[in-house]
Amino acid sequence: MRQILSAFAAGLIFGLGLIVSGMINPAKVLNFLDLFGQWDPSLALVMGGALAVGLVGHRFILKMDRPVLAEAFHLPTRSDLDLRLVGGAVLFGVGWGLAGFCPGPAITGAGLGLAPIYVFLAAMLGAMALYRLVMR
Repeated sequence: MRQILSAFAAGLIFGLGLIVSGMINPAKVLNFLDLFGQWDPSLALVMGGALAVGLVGHRFILKMDRPVLAEAFHLPTRSDLDLRLVGGAVLFGVGWGLAGFCPGPAITGAGLGLAPIYVFLAAMLGAMALYRLVMR
């Protein structure tokens, strides 16, 4: 139960951060990517702040013997780059640049009732299902 409550609290904090930072507004994201138009550098501050918090947290957490709510850390064991990883990153970036959404902000913004968010979420879920079918 503690794991579920802590996951809910982390998701709530993450979602609130997305709302406060404006990440659920696709125009803000698209303006950040528009270097030669109406460039909005504020998203770089959001990303930099998230990176700083993550780096500091990572250093402290990995000094612990084990996580607070689990038996062991589950860290990635692979460090190589393969076609699936690079292709997924490219696909993510292209989708983010075209739609102005990535999965977290789209799910957070679903409560706003805006049609473009639902179109994006439907396309994202459809692509995930298609990937599972193809990879079987």
